[in-house]
Amino acid sequence: MNEGPWEARFTVPADHPCLPGHFPGHPIVPGVMLLDAVMEAARGAGLGVAARVPGAKFLRPVGPEEEVSIALRRTPGGRLAFTGHVGGALAFQGEIEAA
Repeated sequence: MNEGPWEARFTVPADHPCLPGHFPGHPIVPGVMLLDAVMEAARGAGLGVAARVPGAKFLRPVGPEEEVSIALRRTPGGRLAFTGHVGGALAFQGEIEAA
């Protein structure tokens, strides 16, 4: 079985409708959008649909137009560990359980 890692990249355009209210004058990408991108990366890699997020840490704000690199790998317990980097800096990390 392939243990990964699997990778995906994405950016959130500056005109995305979630940004004006999060936060006015200094937009950042909401964590829920980052987690959605992780789940989409898992689906795109054929790793299943996320059923649960047992843990996630957001370590650095992600701004509009910043390229995010997501890496996924299987853990010994069968979960999918994920990391998200922006410009080489760790922005978020955690685990998901696939259905």
